[in-house]
Amino acid sequence: MINMKKALQNIDDVIEKGPYKDTWASLSSWQTPKWYQKAKFGIFIHWGVYSVPAFDSEWYPRNMYIEGSKVYEHHIKTYGAHKDFGYKDFIPMFKAEKFDPNAWAALFKKAGAKYVVPVAEHHDGFQMYESELSHWNAKEMGPKRDILGELKTEVEKEGMVLGASTHRAEHYWFFNGGRQIPESDVNDPGYDDLYGPAAGISRDISSIYDNPPSEEHMQDWLVRTCEIVDKYQPSIVYFDWWIQQYAWKPYLRKFAAYYYN
Repeated sequence: MINMKKALQNIDDVIEKGPYKDTWASLSSWQTPKWYQKAKFGIFIHWGVYSVPAFDSEWYPRNMYIEGSKVYEHHIKTYGAHKDFGYKDFIPMFKAEKFDPNAWAALFKKAGAKYVVPVAEHHDGFQMYESELSHWNAKEMGPKRDILGELKTEVEKEGMVLGASTHRAEHYWFFNGGRQIPESDVNDPGYDDLYGPAAGISRDISSIYDNPPSEEHMQDWLVRTCEIVDKYQPSIVYFDWWIQQYAWKPYLRKFAAYYYN
């Protein structure tokens, strides 16, 4: 596994030696690539462990722990109590046996797409790529395949551009509903690496911009996101909504400088 302290130091070293520094003044000199200005159509993909229950939405992993929600009721009725069947128990069922990246890329090309942006990691904390930072990834569990890597190969063969979307930021609070269920597997320390802090904002997300993530979580986010850049060289990196939380600004600058360098 990657040493977090060394990984953070490496990021600082790259920024120090490169032309882009982690300041808005430096980053604002970046020029948007012409290919992106001309690429009018791209494909964004949500696909992951939450596709196994295939109920409601990709927020199943959060809402299954929100007592009173329709997803909570569905989960209890279909799979049983959370102490007996938590989100982690869907992972062995996520086999991706019909996943054909060649067919996907051919279809995207036929549709006229210029770029493809799969979700490398959704809010649920399960990485759809090979990682040295967590064992909870598609290469080691579930499909036992590097989904992002296989898509990169086929997408680029078709002359399209690969991007990557990471929603790791929201993982800070995504499973916090499970904290309210005493016997939930979210409260089992043995699964901390999957369920994350499960902290922060209230369950109804009403205080979203008032509760910043911990420094540790933001460092973890930075190292994970830079790992995606190093391993897959995505030409687009997309983040989801909670990254607007003000506390993230220094880390966004640091990531941008690393990425551009």
